Amino acid sequence: MNSMSKSLTSLSSVCGALLCVAVFGSACEPAASPTKDTTSAAQAAPAPAAPAPTAAAVAPSAPAPAVTVQAVIGQPAPAFSLKDLEGNTVTLQQFKGRRVVLEWFNPNCPFVKAAHTKGSLVTAAAEAQKDGTVWLAINSAAPGKQGYGLETNQAGKTSFHLTHPILLDETGQVGHLYGATNTPHLFVIDESGTLVYAGAVDNSPDGEGASPEGGKLVSYVSQALAELTAKKPITVSSTKAYGCGVKY
Repeated sequence: MNSMSKSLTSLSSVCGALLCVAVFGSACEPAASPTKDTTSAAQAAPAPAAPAPTAAAVAPSAPAPAVTVQAVIGQPAPAFSLKDLEGNTVTLQQFKGRRVVLEWFNPNCPFVKAAHTKGSLVTAAAEAQKDGTVWLAINSAAPGKQGYGLETNQAGKTSFHLTHPILLDETGQVGHLYGATNTPHLFVIDESGTLVYAGAVDNSPDGEGASPEGGKLVSYVSQALAELTAKKPITVSSTKAYGCGVKY
């Protein structure tokens, strides 16, 4: 019986091998016993190194410091250099010995439009220029803001019939230097280069000159210029400007 059992076992093994060859094309190998992997996934696949911080992350760029206001009544007016609409460089220094009026300007501001079509600025510049006063409009609007751009200001100059230069202060540096807050905002400089007036063009905050405070229209700029001509002290040297905010 033992002999017959061994023969049957042998025959079974041979048949199994032949079956594997027939089905799989090769003899079957016994499956390897699985081994326990003691290495964790994190150890097997280390995390990628963190990317190096960019320059912006290491040292974010700080905003440019604001220009300190230097325009003070009774003190020398701050010097500046700007381009006009024709591309010419205009400096305050070139008008040394002459009276100068600076008007912060924005052709699209409703208050500027009112002042130049109905109010005190309709004839103020032309009248001042008759006495040799230099009148300069300055636009401190930044790119993309209301009133910005060469063509916009050329159209404003034509629409308001202006004969004086319009200077472009796109960086806002000169506006901040003078502390210009509104359009219009006026500054009067005497023959010695001293700032003698800063503020509103008049006492009619609607810009039209039709509703003056106190019932009587007072053009502060024209009054200051007249007092300079008469060698008199400036009666009103500072007022609060009204109008649109300067579009820095």
